[in-house]
Amino acid sequence: MAPLLEWVFSGKGLSVAGALAIAVIVIASEVLGNRRRTNARNVTAVPITPRQKQMRTGALMALLLIFPLLLGTYVSEVLDQVGLYILMGLGLNVVVGFAGLLDLGYVGFFAIGAYAMGMLTSPELGLASLSWWTALPIAVSITILAGIMLGVPVLNMRGDYLAIVTLGFGEIIRLLALSDALRPWTGGSQGIQLIAKPVVGTMVLDNQLKLYYLILAGCLLAGFISSRLRDSRLGRAWMAMREDEDVAQAIGINLVATKLLAFSVGAAFGGLSGAIFAAKLGAIYPNSFGLLISINVLALLIIGGMGSIRGVVVGALVLVGLPELLREFAEFRLLVYGALLVVMMLYRPQGLWPEDARKLEAHEDDGLSGDSSAAPAGRIIEPA
Repeated sequence: MAPLLEWVFSGKGLSVAGALAIAVIVIASEVLGNRRRTNARNVTAVPITPRQKQMRTGALMALLLIFPLLLGTYVSEVLDQVGLYILMGLGLNVVVGFAGLLDLGYVGFFAIGAYAMGMLTSPELGLASLSWWTALPIAVSITILAGIMLGVPVLNMRGDYLAIVTLGFGEIIRLLALSDALRPWTGGSQGIQLIAKPVVGTMVLDNQLKLYYLILAGCLLAGFISSRLRDSRLGRAWMAMREDEDVAQAIGINLVATKLLAFSVGAAFGGLSGAIFAAKLGAIYPNSFGLLISINVLALLIIGGMGSIRGVVVGALVLVGLPELLREFAEFRLLVYGALLVVMMLYRPQGLWPEDARKLEAHEDDGLSGDSSAAPAGRIIEPA
């Protein structure tokens, strides 16, 4: 196993030979998968039994648990980065994917969670000096309150106007953290150092491998909550509001409460990811919370599939994990990043793993565009 890993990975990421080998494997699997799907269209599908689902889930969990142990420190660091973006992506997916509220300032919640954790745990500021686990619910609660405060003034805004206001919110948070007026609480441009690490029993989670399991637990919790909310009455209300707010209000959905709940849940996941990020670095600075983070999280939603929980995971692996593994190619990795975005928007705009509703819409659009002579439903074609 060790010689194989050394051949695939170099000191800074994937080696050239490893990258080419992985590309060949991915292309071959995609070709074989297309053939298999084509052959399966004429075969009656066999339903998956609950026992098979349990076995697949157990195998996946076992793989997730041993994966960093097999691949070492560098890949564990990459997985930590991917996990934090998955956590943020699941939060933004609630706001944008489920509720249809375009939020470009999501990094603000990420920053609030990180700074709340820093202010509550760092002895450098002398405000509270709490342990990480004690400060965690307080930091998440502060972030939820910030989500409600953002949601109240934008209740009547939609589309581009909502995007501009949330963009301003994200910049306001960064500038407040950078300001000299709040230096006693936020540290100003010097940031906050000596942030507490999570402790489980007698073990301090102070390296990439240990933090991987904390991030994995956070992602599993956020994924479970997202899936339960998606299938709940509130989730259906979010999706109705996403399709048409006027119709949703006409059938009795309380838009005020529904929007505020969407912002609150999304903010909670963002605050959780920020709290873990602060513990991971042990220090935070205002420059770590730029607009590009919000853009990256939104991009991984689009690439993975808007509204799809599994799409968030796939999008994070592609847009965050792949560029990190391609650091060996220096600036060319960003070329791959941009080319992937362009190709995805041209050939698969619904995402790599879209939710079922969007997948059906995409198939319907393909069917209409593929047969331009087909008449719309209910229309009679008169003879010439």
